[in-house]
Amino acid sequence: MAQPSGTQPTESRRAPEDQPVQVEEATEATPELLKALQRLLPQLSASAPPLTEDRLRTLLAHPGVHLFVARVGDQVRGTLTLTALPLASGLRATIEDVVVDEEARGQGLGRALTEAALTKAAALGARTVDLTSRPSREAANRLYQRLGFQQRQTNVYRFDLAVQAARTEG
Repeated sequence: MAQPSGTQPTESRRAPEDQPVQVEEATEATPELLKALQRLLPQLSASAPPLTEDRLRTLLAHPGVHLFVARVGDQVRGTLTLTALPLASGLRATIEDVVVDEEARGQGLGRALTEAALTKAAALGARTVDLTSRPSREAANRLYQRLGFQQRQTNVYRFDLAVQAARTEG
């Protein structure tokens, strides 16, 4: 199978139906990648703004961002973003925006994506990798625990800059 433009192969696995699962790190904002992400990201978050070509280019150009895609055959069926940022306390790696197409769940794509991200994080020198997952995503949480992630006792806070801006304008 020819390597699609704008990706670097990382590893190949087999889905239960013996269809090849190829995990690749995206390096170029191709129309195919943009279309796939525009289809997948709403399955993760209905409130996220639609992905544009400019935002995708910005994402891929950032040296601390590594966007992985999982293909089954010739279709992108899943994605994961690994961020790796240098801090005074060391390299901080975080897995974000994990989504596997509803029709492809349970075929090992989430595992393959996560393992590729962990391999990349280790190669970059990260000591740990963090991720968050809503409790309602039971299958995903079971997967992360099987892969060795441990639940941390911490508080996660979010400050909504848009809400704050609206308050100060009003």
